[in-house]
Amino acid sequence: MNKNSVFRHQHSGILSLAAVEAPRVVTSDWIDEQLAETYQRNGLRPGLLAGLAGIEERRWWDDDVSFTDAAAMAGRAAIEQAGIDPSKIGILISTSVCKENLEPSVACAVHHQLGLSTSCLNFDIANACLGFINAMHLAATMLDAGTVEYALIVDGEGSRYTQQTTLERLRDPNSTAGDVFAEFASLTLGSGAAAMVMARKNRHGDVHRLIGGVARAGTEHNSLCIGNLDRMTTDTHGLLVAGLDLAADAWDASKTDFDWTDGLDWYIFHQVSKVHTTMLCDRLAIDSSKVPLTFPKYGNVGPAAVPITLASVQDQIQPGQRVLCMGIGSGLNTSFSEILW
Repeated sequence: MNKNSVFRHQHSGILSLAAVEAPRVVTSDWIDEQLAETYQRNGLRPGLLAGLAGIEERRWWDDDVSFTDAAAMAGRAAIEQAGIDPSKIGILISTSVCKENLEPSVACAVHHQLGLSTSCLNFDIANACLGFINAMHLAATMLDAGTVEYALIVDGEGSRYTQQTTLERLRDPNSTAGDVFAEFASLTLGSGAAAMVMARKNRHGDVHRLIGGVARAGTEHNSLCIGNLDRMTTDTHGLLVAGLDLAADAWDASKTDFDWTDGLDWYIFHQVSKVHTTMLCDRLAIDSSKVPLTFPKYGNVGPAAVPITLASVQDQIQPGQRVLCMGIGSGLNTSFSEILW
């Protein structure tokens, strides 16, 4: 029987949420200019990134900022916003896809940069664009159990190297239209960082409580999107169809555990593209006016996209409103998580 994995949380929530914007703006028009000869040679028209994906620009970090630096900047901002003693943080989880090395973990370097306690657990969770939502559920479980007093989740992503190497390949005189479409997803990526401090409600009555959520796997589709630091290759159509099917299956099965068809005030999607957002709203009958968008400005910032988007509207969300974070990650996996603001 196909079903969801279901999470319920009782005493944990979001104490603070911070996002850090990378400083360098890279427009889709500029990328089109870099590929002008490739487009002309292969009979392609410029404007696909803005017209089809809806991505007008994305951000790059400066050359001297590492993925770890970005994650640490966001973590520091979230701790300051929470107003807590950093030594009380019991667990640090990094969900960054981007990392300079296979080991050690990104969390180790962020832990050091932030000067956290030696008793603070620290490790990475890697699950493509779904990692941050996975980490929220894990942190909430530990908080509910009383294992830790505070949890810090960080994510730092950077697309500069990926896009520079992709542009170099696609400018090769032998590159084809097929090459452009195979690596199109690389050009939709963006840079940014986000962090969240989570705490127990009995210590902080003003936390935004994590109600619970569901997760569902569709790992037969594990080869549809393959990403490395120098490129991302996708079966764009296959990934879209399989992702929508998986999200719809999870949504339909969630009705036995959660009431998400009515009464939700905000839907925080993983930010992929205009096509993905429109089709997901149509498929799940979601009111698109309740779906804030950040991909036109930032592109697809991987696992940081959901917290960056949530942070962008957190001052607009009213107490008592219901928020649903919805992620889909390459592999494929999907997870939805409800927050009571």
